Amino acid sequence: MTTQTLDTTALHRRFVLTPWSAQASVTMPTIERAEGSYLYDADGKRYLDLSAGLVAVNLGHAHPHVAQAIAEQAARLTYASPQFFNATRARLAQRLSSHAPWEEGCRAFFTTGGGEANEDAVKMARAITGRHKVLAAYRSFHGSAPGAGSLTGENRRWANEPGMPGVVHFFAPNPYRSPFHTDDPRVETARAIEHLELVLTYENPQAVAAILIEPVVGTNGAIVYPDGYLRALRELCTKHGIVLVFDEVMCGFGRTGAAFASVKFDVTPDMITFAKAVTSAYVPLGGVLVRESLARYFDEHALQCGHTFSGHPLAMAAAAAALDVYEREGLFARANEIEGWIREGLAEVAARSAYVGDARGVGAFWAVELVKDRTTKEPIAAWQGSNAGPLPKLLADLRARGVYAFGRYNIILVTPPLTIARDELIEGLRALGDALEAFSCN
Repeated sequence: MTTQTLDTTALHRRFVLTPWSAQASVTMPTIERAEGSYLYDADGKRYLDLSAGLVAVNLGHAHPHVAQAIAEQAARLTYASPQFFNATRARLAQRLSSHAPWEEGCRAFFTTGGGEANEDAVKMARAITGRHKVLAAYRSFHGSAPGAGSLTGENRRWANEPGMPGVVHFFAPNPYRSPFHTDDPRVETARAIEHLELVLTYENPQAVAAILIEPVVGTNGAIVYPDGYLRALRELCTKHGIVLVFDEVMCGFGRTGAAFASVKFDVTPDMITFAKAVTSAYVPLGGVLVRESLARYFDEHALQCGHTFSGHPLAMAAAAAALDVYEREGLFARANEIEGWIREGLAEVAARSAYVGDARGVGAFWAVELVKDRTTKEPIAAWQGSNAGPLPKLLADLRARGVYAFGRYNIILVTPPLTIARDELIEGLRALGDALEAFSCN
């Protein structure tokens, strides 16, 4: 390590709190710069970004068009109260509406991140319906602040409890680890909807304002629901007058092979929450897209949502420029091509390591699930446990081989930038295969 790296490590350990970590065990590189599909640390080592940061840097790092737009905006206007009108913000909202699934169009409310967006979507749904309960899946992540953390279903919720009242969780399909005791996708869908209807019966559907769901499960394993589940969920919400909210914080902006997963799967929610890749993570930005028929409610009723940085000029400029790139370079659809590369590469990884229990995904949104035994499907670390298990050592070995990937418990996400070249992706998957060949969970 260079002196600079050692100094930064010491300063970080003394003055910075690292998310989701016991501080004494954190050991990570000092990242100095990034370009394209690669990160570079202070020692000059290069890392292929196999997870696009936290499933966010869809345009790759340091795209010149977006960087230039941010710089030009900073020279012109760095802040104005969100109550003021702004041309870039208005045009951005119009462009987002053009990519959304509603023929009637939509309106956008901007936040600084996905957790805020989910909290505001719930607040809007409660206002519009006059109901208070919200349903969300157990295997989900919707943010970590007290409100969004309550909506989250997995163990990152626990630190928030008792949390926001009125939140009820349910089981959604998981084809590899079915909570409904079946290997048949059609049976899985039917039993999942029957289960949800039973939950609604006990909770009183007339008290339920919204159902919030990730149309592709994110950090809990890139789970793609069986065909028909999201459509049945749409029908159930329509039947009971429940607002259906798709959390597309991870799967939006080309990740699944379309602008939004709702477009990819041809299922129309009532709201879409977004963040991360809307600016390719260059500037923090999130928001809620509200279909016009619901947004009209706020023409006569005050919208009880607001943030100092809502619609921040730098974020608006970054998002507008990012949309330029997505549209001009055909990146909303490029994940359909990348999917074939990933599918082929992960098949080779699975052939090299018996630890690979499942490799699944859609578009450029994939996960590798690691198990001790393929027959029993015992994970290498207890899901929802307090111990991260051996995965951090595997990810550290992967970094030593020049590849960064995000993972937790027994899941590694393969979610590269949409701009990645095929040879770059092959490089990353080959390193993953090497690391797994050298890996032992004992």
